[in-house]
Amino acid sequence: MDTAAPTRTGSAPGTDIRPDTEPATEPDTDPDTAAPTEPDTGERVIATLDELCELVRGPWTVYLRYSSGFEADSGGTSRDGESGLDLPGLSVNPLTPEQWWTRPLTDWLARQVCQYRHLAEEEEERFPWVLRGRCVGRGPDSEPLLTDVVPLGRLHDDLLQEAGRVYDERFDTGNRP
Repeated sequence: MDTAAPTRTGSAPGTDIRPDTEPATEPDTDPDTAAPTEPDTGERVIATLDELCELVRGPWTVYLRYSSGFEADSGGTSRDGESGLDLPGLSVNPLTPEQWWTRPLTDWLARQVCQYRHLAEEEEERFPWVLRGRCVGRGPDSEPLLTDVVPLGRLHDDLLQEAGRVYDERFDTGNRP
């Protein structure tokens, strides 16, 4: 397992945090604002936290979404349940850690995966999947809202169980501010 989160550069408020390096395949393109070139259907299955760590260490800012998947979400946006307003993108949870995070990357990922696991438990059609896209704003809970979404894969149940164990072992889950 890893020992530290990847180093990230800061960015202006309301924008994503990107890795220090740009992707080798597209050196003249900002990876978080580039339009998707070859979207897949998110068929990849990510089975362990280590696999998820490798994906997050890549050249893109990576997010997590609990829903019925890419096909169901493609072309759509999220809706704020309290106000009834349509949001300008899909609401997501960041998997790329913030610059201030100094604990292991696996801790960050376990926490992020577990924060919204109740969504999958409440509705059978919902499952966690990983994506990247262009951040176009923030939702009412300050969550990133994405368009131009590219699916990167879905999380396997084994990863969810592993994340739950890490989260329960390494965090004081009942302690609130």
